[in-house]
Amino acid sequence: MTRDRRQEFHDLAKGEGTTPYLTSAWQHFIGAEYDVELQARAHIDFVRKWDWDYVKINPRSAYYAEAFGAHFDPDDYGTGRSPRLLDYPVTRPEDLAKITPVDPTASKPFADQIASARLIREDLGDRAILETVFSPLTVLLFVAGLPRINGKALYGAAPVLDKDTLLFTDKEATLKALDAITETLIAYVKTVIAPVEQGGAGLDGIFYAETGMASRGYFTHEQFLELARPYDERILAAVGDHVRLLHTCRDHANPDWFADYPIDLLQWDPYVPGNPPISDDFNAVPVGGPDAVLIGEGTDTDELAKQIKETVDFRKGKPFLLAPSCTIPPKPDDEHLRLLREA
Repeated sequence: MTRDRRQEFHDLAKGEGTTPYLTSAWQHFIGAEYDVELQARAHIDFVRKWDWDYVKINPRSAYYAEAFGAHFDPDDYGTGRSPRLLDYPVTRPEDLAKITPVDPTASKPFADQIASARLIREDLGDRAILETVFSPLTVLLFVAGLPRINGKALYGAAPVLDKDTLLFTDKEATLKALDAITETLIAYVKTVIAPVEQGGAGLDGIFYAETGMASRGYFTHEQFLELARPYDERILAAVGDHVRLLHTCRDHANPDWFADYPIDLLQWDPYVPGNPPISDDFNAVPVGGPDAVLIGEGTDTDELAKQIKETVDFRKGKPFLLAPSCTIPPKPDDEHLRLLREA
């Protein structure tokens, strides 16, 4: 009997079915990220090569900021995964007024992603596919040139503002900007999950990236509840009955902050300080696996194998998704990917 991996994914996301876990990984395809067809083909080839069970589209990290007026050098990624930031629209609190809703079907950065997602859906009809969506607070920091992860500066133009000056000088302007970004992302989400025949991309849901918004020291819980949660909830509600996977990044990522969020799946890194093991549940099906860094070239194969085995053993037959903790390095080691696939 032929497996229906797309249905298996949906069953597992509900904590149902007989499949104990499904496996995947995702990476940035530098050199293909600014071309609709090349990006789609890179994703398709990667999924086909490793026969991943489900797909997380990993678009260029810059496109949300681009849609709101930031500019990047598409030919310069340095040694990282993001293009070099050239300039950005918010350099003083008064600039927050520049952040107004964007029509994702008319904005090239969004429209290109929709078109690429549609091509991936067309080719990989037998897999569940999720589109990556950054949280509004993450996007707002990005358009001010500020780190999306605490302590990890963006590659390129240095920020003029610090985080507190940006967000707390004029609270009303901050909330209006967050509202405009939220409106935009709701429209985008509704488009990517809409059927292709209705102009959408026909995807199964979203991979909602909080990046480092909940990690230790960036925001207090009280600030997070004011500046992140209300807007998160609006976007997640727009997903309707499609799949909602939430990713909270880095160490001390506070997955418990999301225990009552309207989500199906929750990912955190169980192998960094301050995070619980994947044996824990937070009212969502966990997504977890080895430290993504271990997928890169020249890393410890034995440690990778150990973490994969531990992850499977920790779940003890309870449903989960097996995946590296985050985006894998741009040049992964094939032998390491084979270890993950063979798990």
